[in-house]
Formats: sequence, C-alpha cells, structure tokens
Amino acid sequence: MVTLPGTGKNWIRYFQYEEKRDTPTDTRNIILIVFALVAAVTFQAAVNPPGGVWQQNEGDKKAGEAIYALDKKAYYVFLIFNTLAFSNSIFIILSLTYKFPFHLEIWAASVSMCVSYGSAIFAVSPKAAIRLRYVLIAAAGPFALRFLVLMFNLFLRKRFVKDTQPPPDFVQN
Repeated sequence: MVTLPGTGKNWIRYFQYEEKRDTPTDTRNIILIVFALVAAVTFQAAVNPPGGVWQQNEGDKKAGEAIYALDKKAYYVFLIFNTLAFSNSIFIILSLTYKFPFHLEIWAASVSMCVSYGSAIFAVSPKAAIRLRYVLIAAAGPFALRFLVLMFNLFLRKRFVKDTQPPPDFVQN
C-alpha cells in the first residue's frame, strides 16, 4: 500500500533526503534554492530591519536609522546572526557553483551583494549600535571555519598518509 504525503504518521520521511533515491544533482539544486532564499531573506532584513526605520529626524533619532536599534543588545544579536546567516548562504552558493559556467560572474555578483549588505547595515544602524569588528567576524566566520577544516584535513592526510605509504625501495609485482 502506498502512503501519500500528509496522510500517514511518518509523512515527513517522504520529504527527507534518501541517498538511494535522490541524485547529487537534485540535492545540489535544492540546496542552492534554499540558500538563495536564505540570502534573499537576510539581505532584505538588513535593508529593511525589523520595526522599520525612523521617517524623520527627532532628537537623537535620525531618519533612515533602524527603530529596532533602540534596544542595542537585541539589535546587535539580530545583526550578528543575520550577518552570519547571510555570509553562510553566500559561502554555500559559491561552493556549490564552483566550476559552473560564468563562475567568475557569480563571484563578482556575490562580492557585490556582500558589499551592498554591509552598506545597508551601516546605512540603517546608528553609529553607537555597531561594533564593526564583531560584524566582520560574523561575516568571515563560515569562510574561516571552512578554511580551518581544510587545513586540519590536509594536516591529517599528510601525517597519516606518510605512515601508511610503502618504503621507497618497495617494489610491487
């Protein structure tokens, strides 16, 4: 008996990844779509922060600055995690499109988007609400983490591959 999605107790299993059923191409395409959506949502949140922006100058509140920034800690948490999600999505998109046709153009567009994202953050954030170094660390986090993992793997390969290789005078027949 075939169970249709949404009719059985385990309907979520129908949509989960299965190695034997799902091809790598399909999986990559789905991941690209998901992370493109994450990039779009986080970019939009940077341009149009929660609560909107002040419409006119009043005292220390300037037109175009984020209203949410009145609560500095909450705004800062939002900013760090939004930047982390945006940066991670750009990293995944660049990783999955490596060696695609127009790869250089994808990189150029991604760098432009990152610069636009940073500009949007600084345009809507009051000067006192941003600590540049923490935002940059959040933006560089996914790239730095991946680099560290690659270096660790390279270290392990060099260390253990040397020990498992036959001696230089070993001859195979």
